[in-house]
Amino acid sequence: MSDADAQKRAAGEAAAALVEAGMVVGLGTGSTANWFVKALPARGLDITCVSTSVATADLARDLGLKLTDLGEVREIDMTVDGADEIGPGLSLIKGAGGALLREKLVWEASRRCVTIADASKRVPVLGQFPLPVEVVAFGHQTTALRICDALMECDIGAAPRLRVRDGSPYRTDSGNVIYDIACGRIEDPAALGAALKSVTGVVEHGLFLDLADLALVGTPDGVVSLEP
Repeated sequence: MSDADAQKRAAGEAAAALVEAGMVVGLGTGSTANWFVKALPARGLDITCVSTSVATADLARDLGLKLTDLGEVREIDMTVDGADEIGPGLSLIKGAGGALLREKLVWEASRRCVTIADASKRVPVLGQFPLPVEVVAFGHQTTALRICDALMECDIGAAPRLRVRDGSPYRTDSGNVIYDIACGRIEDPAALGAALKSVTGVVEHGLFLDLADLALVGTPDGVVSLEP
C-alpha cells in the first residue's frame, strides 16, 4: 500500500469512528470515501446509508450496509466524503469521481459534513486541481462558450475541457457531461461559484464552500483534525 493510500485509509477509519448507532449516514464517492465505507461494517452499528453514486451504492450493498434514497429521509446526520483539494476555511474542490451534483445534494441535506483526505490534498489556494463543472448534455458545446465568458469575468483565462472516457464524453450518473477547468489559482471561490451557477446549462460546479464542518487528514504522523 502506498503512503497516500495508507493516509486515506487512516482518515476513513477515523471518520467511521464518529458514526453512532441509529444515524443516517451519507456515503461519498471516490478512492478515499471507499475506505470510510469499508470501515463501517466493522462498527456493527444499525445505521442507514444514503449513497452519492451508483458505484458507492454497489460497494455498500456488497458490504451488507442498509441503503435508502435521499428522497426517503428528512435529514442526514453525517456525510463523509473525500476532496480533491482542501483550501483555507475548509473550502474544497470535489468532483474528480464525477459525482459532484449528487454529492452536493447529499452534503446540503446533512447536519454535519466531514471531508477525509491524504496530506497532499491540503493547499494554500484552491485551483491547481482542475475544477469540474457538470453541464446538461444538450448543447453542451455552447454552454462551454458561456462558461468561458464567466471565467473571464473572474479573471481566469483557462478554457473548459470536456472530460472524455474511452473516446466518448464522460457521462455522470444523472446523464450529464463534465467540463474540467485548470484554473491555476482561484482567488475568489465564492465569486467564481456564483458566476458559474449563473450560466444556463450548468447544473453544478465542484466548489464546495461553507459546507465542510470537519476535515480528517491522514499524514505520516497520524490523522489531523481541521475545522473551518
